[in-house]
Amino acid sequence: MERENIRAEHELAKLYVDRGDFHIAIHKVEKLSDYYFEKKDFDKFLDCIVDLIKMYTERDECNKIVQLKERLQDLVLRDNFQLTAFTYYTLGVCEACKSNFSAAQDYFQKSLSIALKDNDKKNMSYAIAGLAYTYTHLGKLSEAIQELYNLKVFLEIIPIRDLQISCEIFNGAILRKMGQTDQALEILWKCYEILRIEKNHYMSMQLLYNIGITYQARGDQQNARLYLQLLKKSLDTKNFIRLMRDVERKLLELGCTDKDEYDLVFDSSGSIVTEKKRGKIDFNNQFILMELLQLFVKYPGQIFSKEEIVKRIWNESYSPSIHDNKIYVTIKRLRSLIEPDLNNPKYIFRAKNGYYLNRESKIRLQ
Repeated sequence: MERENIRAEHELAKLYVDRGDFHIAIHKVEKLSDYYFEKKDFDKFLDCIVDLIKMYTERDECNKIVQLKERLQDLVLRDNFQLTAFTYYTLGVCEACKSNFSAAQDYFQKSLSIALKDNDKKNMSYAIAGLAYTYTHLGKLSEAIQELYNLKVFLEIIPIRDLQISCEIFNGAILRKMGQTDQALEILWKCYEILRIEKNHYMSMQLLYNIGITYQARGDQQNARLYLQLLKKSLDTKNFIRLMRDVERKLLELGCTDKDEYDLVFDSSGSIVTEKKRGKIDFNNQFILMELLQLFVKYPGQIFSKEEIVKRIWNESYSPSIHDNKIYVTIKRLRSLIEPDLNNPKYIFRAKNGYYLNRESKIRLQ
């Protein structure tokens, strides 16, 4: 790749990312990342990695995110690859996209510490945005609001357009979680007017989703259905797999899909689960199994470690000698209830460090 073509190629790749044409953008960004690494331009290399993480997340290619993180961890051991603020930020993005928000928080805090030491306002802004995002998902809403306030101060000094828009979307999400849905909608609709001019398709899709679920939180089911259905029609299913799954899940909550399309229908109020082949499964008095299944179906594809399962289900501190067999037996009992074929489970899978629900499963929560 000729040096004089790099800038134009990078700008074109960014355009494809913003447009949501990930099937084209990924090839270009992967090629650019290799070029920047060979030239030891690590800031641009990491910039490419962040874009790749974003696209892999939307395309539901989590295995590639794991590979990227492993590559970064290998690289930081080399003398020519420094642990910069942006390196830690990139590692934080890896963890956040895998929903490992506590680990992401640690990386973003390290990134911010280095950026503050270097008086690097740009990387301060990225680190603060990462903290606001993780605090929101960890339920630390007051901390998230404070970080957003700090971020807005920095963005007045060094404006970063994408970060400014993301900041407002975060703000709307936090206000929604705090029950301030009117204020959230006011902010989100202002973002909508900005994005009409910016023409960033990727961010517009994220924004429309937030508008839909904010109407749902407000109790305005009609508008929630309207905007989520509009979003569903607008999504490229090859490039926005994750978002499409989230949209379909929300539409299921709003009663917009035929029950026959589900693999599992989860009725927590009646302690009943309906499996496509097995029919109705009564969880009467099986409270532990019901709580465990509810945890899995709320976050399909997310790996829950043994420590997390013990904390969430039994509210205890994990001890291998006490809990390993307990978890194994509980998972086995759950599988025996919901799996059509115990020898070939299709719902509950085991990972290297925990268990998870197959993200391809079509679930309805009611």
